[in-house]
Amino acid sequence: MIRQGLRVMIQRSGVPVDVILECKNGEEALAVLETQRIDVMFTDIRMPRMDGIELTKRVQELAHPPLIVAVSGYDDFSYAVEMLRNGVREYLLKPVDRDKIGQIMRQLEQELARRQEDYENELQIGRQQMRHLLSGADCTPEEMRTLKQKYDGLFYEGSYVVCCGEKEGEAPENPGVIFLENVDDGCVYVLEEENLSPFLKNELPDADVGISRPYQGLEHLQEAYREALQARKRAFCIGRVVSGEEEPCRVPSGLKEEAAKLLQEQNCSQRIQLVGSGRTEELDRQWGRLFAETAQERIAPDDFFRVIQETLQEIGKIYGDGTGTEWKEEKKRLEQILAYADLQQYRENLMDWIMEIHREKNSKEEGTAADRKMQLAVEYIAENYNKDLNMAVVSNYLSMNYSQFSYSFKQYTGASFVNYLKEIRIREAKKLLAETDLKVQEISLMVGYENEKHFMKTFRNQCGVSATEYRKNMKKEEL
Repeated sequence: MIRQGLRVMIQRSGVPVDVILECKNGEEALAVLETQRIDVMFTDIRMPRMDGIELTKRVQELAHPPLIVAVSGYDDFSYAVEMLRNGVREYLLKPVDRDKIGQIMRQLEQELARRQEDYENELQIGRQQMRHLLSGADCTPEEMRTLKQKYDGLFYEGSYVVCCGEKEGEAPENPGVIFLENVDDGCVYVLEEENLSPFLKNELPDADVGISRPYQGLEHLQEAYREALQARKRAFCIGRVVSGEEEPCRVPSGLKEEAAKLLQEQNCSQRIQLVGSGRTEELDRQWGRLFAETAQERIAPDDFFRVIQETLQEIGKIYGDGTGTEWKEEKKRLEQILAYADLQQYRENLMDWIMEIHREKNSKEEGTAADRKMQLAVEYIAENYNKDLNMAVVSNYLSMNYSQFSYSFKQYTGASFVNYLKEIRIREAKKLLAETDLKVQEISLMVGYENEKHFMKTFRNQCGVSATEYRKNMKKEEL
């Protein structure tokens, strides 16, 4: 009866409460507190198996002890003193006054708000420290002990993994994921191992991320990150999720040796010489082979990254003075290789940058011919946006080499092929959401997205609201 009466008074206090749990004794209450995070606990003094005094003592040993209110029918000062020593916030005598419960609940609400604010501030500082660690800063054993002592309570008690993704990543909806932006040109996610599969499915669909093996303890965070970063490089190159536990693909030695020739100084110089030569077909073939061999894992990610960085520097030295500010800014972006989603996206941006040099030498007639082809490309996309469409399909349709098409399309439309196609699909999706009662899944397929999760995330990024919210808003406007 007492528990029921307290429940009613708490519910009527005016303070929002998510869940109220009831326990028969102290042992049962302790078992709940060890498995769930509870904000406030009301406890009696006298209970079977474990009394209130012992319970409050044990509660203080927990990682996240609740705020405690003791209720007793015994007007005994010694009880009150003992309970207050154990961290009890209030000591109430029965019968409990309803107004008093309301007052206490409001006070506890304010304290919880302050506690949450302190926690968020501490967590923010902890994230900065983690960023410091991940960025490769040397950390002495003493500094690590200090960090561990200070932030272990904010970190995971069990196994965790580190995920590395592209720079344009978003803060996850799951509050249990530690999210760090702009670390080595990418985004970092730290989460409990058991939550990895749903996280990838719901938060990062179709993203090519690198994942570390499971680790325990803050002291292994840097090691886990290095492993995830290496896995991210491989994921970037081969176009899929890669785990640190995964062995590299076995490639016959003969194919590796043949691919290794592309890294030789002579071949690197040849690719650079083709830039600005006007031989776009040969340029596309030579550069395309470097990317293709990397995607097939015949060239190691570290070797590819090194060659690209060296090549960018050399092209910048040769052509930098004769190009505009935008070209130079793009070069800086291209140097941050892992900021891009994958190898394909990087290739498109790199070749557009290279083709800018060719544009300086293009004649007016060539530009006019390219415009006519781009008009055909736009018409083709409008007719086929709902199919499995990519830049290779459209460039082949127009009999243009990949790089020249990519560059000409961006010049003509003002957007990359990927972004242009995305805008077309989302525009058509908005029409279907507003004008039909089709399910979101059906609309996703109709505009060219086989993965509904990918469609929903893309729609939210483009429109600022979910597809369902967009439909509701459009219905309201009609009323």
